[in-house]
Amino acid sequence: MKINGNDIRPGNVIEHQNSLWRAVKTEHVKPGKGPAYLQVELKNLRDGRKMNERFRSSETVERVRLEQKDYQYLYEADGKYTFMDSETYDQVEIDGDLLGDDAVFLQDGMQVIVESHEGTPLGVILPDQVTLEVSETEPVVKGQTAASSNKPAILENGVRVMVPPFINVGDKVVVATADRSYVRRAD
Repeated sequence: MKINGNDIRPGNVIEHQNSLWRAVKTEHVKPGKGPAYLQVELKNLRDGRKMNERFRSSETVERVRLEQKDYQYLYEADGKYTFMDSETYDQVEIDGDLLGDDAVFLQDGMQVIVESHEGTPLGVILPDQVTLEVSETEPVVKGQTAASSNKPAILENGVRVMVPPFINVGDKVVVATADRSYVRRAD
């Protein structure tokens, strides 16, 4: 489906320079001289390269729709992550480079959505939030709980997040996968 260059939104997948790219960030720019354009940060879905590109409203680009299917995460071996189709029980391996930093949030049995194009897996959409145990944090200092200051904590998967002062080692917390931020204490 062809769209105008200034209609690209973050998350859109486009075909550009004979490859598939996901728009990471977009910014409308109106220079003092010359026509306006859309500055787009693109990430290659096959090899992870990043590129900045300018698109004018007069240009058209091919927007690609990816197939999305539910899969269950099984295991990781030699930098490859194995997922199982929830309906057919077929297994698919995805290279760790395609997952990037999000791979640290994968947990055994986790339900994810695998995105593919023409049968080739290109990436994984994680759940919005995951529950993890705090493995390391500073102890509470008396009198400091009145202020709304957060303290650093390291989770069981090695991710560092800022948590409220009442969170202790061993507590389970809910973390947003998109920006790695503390959401709430787990029940």
